[in-house]
Formats: sequence, structure tokens, C-alpha cells
Amino acid sequence: MHHLIIEDMRLPAEWEKQGFVQLTWPHPDTEWYDLPHVLDCYVNVARAITRYEPLLIVCRDIRECKADMAARDFDPSALPIRMVECPLNDTWARDHGAISVWGDGGQKCIEDFVFNGWGLKFASWLDNQITRRIFDAGVFQVDVQYRDMRPYVLEGGSIDTDGAGTLMATSECLLSLNRNEQLSRGEVERKLKEAFGLQRILWLDHGSIAGDDTDSHVDILARFCSPDTIAYTTCENEADENYASLKAMEEQLRSFRTLDGKPYKLIPLPLPEPMYLDDYRLPASYANFLIVNGAVLMPGAASALDQVAASALQSAFPDRKVEIIDCRALLSGHGGLHCITMNYPAGW
Repeated sequence: MHHLIIEDMRLPAEWEKQGFVQLTWPHPDTEWYDLPHVLDCYVNVARAITRYEPLLIVCRDIRECKADMAARDFDPSALPIRMVECPLNDTWARDHGAISVWGDGGQKCIEDFVFNGWGLKFASWLDNQITRRIFDAGVFQVDVQYRDMRPYVLEGGSIDTDGAGTLMATSECLLSLNRNEQLSRGEVERKLKEAFGLQRILWLDHGSIAGDDTDSHVDILARFCSPDTIAYTTCENEADENYASLKAMEEQLRSFRTLDGKPYKLIPLPLPEPMYLDDYRLPASYANFLIVNGAVLMPGAASALDQVAASALQSAFPDRKVEIIDCRALLSGHGGLHCITMNYPAGW
């Protein structure tokens, strides 16, 4: 690892003030099943984000990207949108994007981990270079420092934090083969604490959703909504293949305590009704929401359960507007709204 010394680092919570959100734009060579509908979704997500804060779009070709937008009556020229060209394999910004940390003295640092296609499942050699490329392109303020975290493998969707020293992650993902299997659980903990200035890690040892190929990223399972509140995916249908795993996760969440020893306020989010691509079940999850300044953007499934989930999230975020965006097209790539975005703090 690059020995950039930042004292008392802190990984901010997603609900803290943001400077911009990154999208990495699809193109015909990315692995999307139905690219036109995926692009419809990306434009709708871009529209929603720019109602609340600026947007960074990383794309293969700016002209190609603008043509996609124009075909959908979206004009970025009058909006707070910056575009940067970059070679790319795929478009999952949450997992190849930089992870932002604060130093105790106000230092700003982006940390660049290895992205290896979710444990060498998919091509990633270009996506693994995106963070360094956008840093070199001057996307960040001049006082933002770059910290090379290689050879440690980590995806942003595999971690969630309360911003106050607690990180939540699944043992299935962080201890999986082809990521950092040479490290023990204790060694992984030490690496994460060193990278993010953590006091502790809440390990979820249960929880999975059929069709997910990330080895159970936490951002489809359980999310901090405040330092004492966790929203999580639940399944009440005993006949559903996800029932046992999600029920075991729920029981473990009930055993978790805040740093001051109190149980978390738990907000259940229904599991969306099953959706399939041919005979493959898609990993839909309302927990894959994105927090932006003043709002929570929630992936919708064109189902009556959308409103049930939105109402639950509204109770968790009383001072933010919950917006539903139809993200069914993203499920063909086995991901969702949070997976295609990466947020950066204000002033970066």
C-alpha cells in the first residue's frame, strides 16, 4: 500500500452532505441484456440526481453519451453535470469507484482498492483503472489526496457505515475466494480498520438473495439509515428460496447493539416479488437505495410493494423525500440503483 499518512481517518455515512454522485455510462460493449431500457433507466437516474446535487458521468465517449441522452429528451448542458472519458469494461460505479475518507484535521482522501470483477467473475482490467484516471483528470479538488490501497480487493457495495466508526459487511463477501482469501477474518478486520479508522465491524454471517453474483453485498441486504437505525430486506414467504437466509440475517440484526449498547431500530423492507430473466431469478432489493442531499432514491419494481417499501424508508428518513425510480432494467445485469452510483462528500 502507498504510505500516505492520514491521522484518525473517518469513513463518512452516505447521509452526510454530498458534493456529487458518479455514474459510469453504459455503451454497446458493456454486458447489458437490454441496453435501450438500461439507458432509459440511467437517464431517469441522472435526472433524479441532478435535482439534488451535481453529477459526474464517466463514459467511453462523450459524444456517444450525449447522443443517448438526446434520444431521451435529456439535455445535460444546463445541468450540473461533468463528463470524463475513460475506457471501461462495465458500469458498476459503486464497486469500481473511489471510497472517500476524511482525516481528523479535515484532510480529504480517496482510497483506490483493487476491483477484480467480484472475485474474478467478470472482466475488470479497465474498470480497475477508472479511479486513478479520473483523479489524474482533475475531477477532485486540488486538496484531495490519492491513496493506493492495492493489492487489497474491496468493492464499495460490500460495506456500509454509520459514519461514527461502525462498519457493516457480510462475511460471505469479504472472506470469499478470489478477493483476499490469503487473509484471515482478523486480518481483514485490521485492514479495514486501518483503511477507514473504524472502531468495529458488524459481521453479517447470514443473508443472501437468489440471483446475486456479488457474494452477498451488504447494500442489497442491510443499510444504515442513521447511527441507530438499520433498514433490511425481509422475506415472510416460507416457500421462497430466500426465506431461511434472510430470516437468519434478521435474527442476527436483532442481536446487534449500537456503540452505547442499545438495540438498533430495525426497519423491514419487503423482498420484491420474484422477477426472472428466462428461468434465472433476478436479485431485486429495495435496500439498494441511494441517499442524496435531501432525498432517498429507491429502486422500484412496478409493484404494489414499491409503496410499502417507500413508506418504510420515509419513516427512516423523515427529513428527506423518498423517490421511486423504476430500475427493473438494471436487474438484467444483476444489480440496482445503489450499485450503479458512487457518492462523494461535499467540497471534494
